[in-house]
Order: sequence, then C-alpha cells, then structure tokens
Amino acid sequence: MENKIKERLGNRVVNWEKKNERRYYIEIKKEDVEEVTQILFKELGLRFSIASGIDTIDNFEILYHFSADNEDKFFSLRVKISKEKPEIHSISKIITAAKWIEREIWELLGINFIGHPGLERLILTEDWPKGVCPLRKDFTNEQRPEKA
Repeated sequence: MENKIKERLGNRVVNWEKKNERRYYIEIKKEDVEEVTQILFKELGLRFSIASGIDTIDNFEILYHFSADNEDKFFSLRVKISKEKPEIHSISKIITAAKWIEREIWELLGINFIGHPGLERLILTEDWPKGVCPLRKDFTNEQRPEKA
C-alpha cells in the first residue's frame, strides 16, 4: 500500500516518515487536504479512523488517521496550520463521519473548517466564553467560566 500511496500522492507529499512497519506519517500542505483525502478514502479504500488536533506552539497540526485494515497499517496525514489564520477545508463532504471530530477540534482548538455544514458547540458548556479554546497552549485556568 505504501508504494500505491506514494505514487498517487506524488509531489503533494511534503515529507514521508516511516515510524515503524505499521505506522506512516505523510505531511501534506493544507491546500491539498481535500484532494489527498479523496485519493486515500475513495480511490484507495483506506478507512478514516479519526483526526487529532495539536497545538505545537509554533503552529497547529491536524493528523488525519487512515487505516489499511487488510494490511494492518496506519497512515496519518499531517497538516500544519498557521496560528495567524487557523483554518483548513473540511473533509466532511468526502467523509461524512468527519463532521463530529471537526466540530470538536474547532471548539477545543479554534481551527475553522471551511465548508463544514454546522460548526456548533459539541462538548463545552453554553456559558463557556467564545474564543477561549482549552486545548491551546496559551489557555489558562483563569479563562474558565466561574462555577455557580
């Protein structure tokens, strides 16, 4: 599967890292996320497992985790997003199941998913201050709403 993926993605791959025999990290530009998702999910038949959002201090990263179940291998797309303009195109038009995790990442990290059909609160309470994202490195406990 690795060779098929490398061949299909071609120059869209910024960096390819083989972590071990079962785990691969594929860095791509955020502009390519929809096209690469289409290739992995629709063309090559990889299963979308989940996405993870991370604040790395310098930028945000989203890891889109895909599984080649028949080979017991995992391929994670790594996409870096600037903190100045934290946004990326939603993959929910391609993978409906991505709607929930994109909402969670939007709510907890403040990354906007362009084209998402319904970015609304999922986890935080209604009294949680807008724009305060608890998974950001600069979050402090003083930003939490006061308890009654």
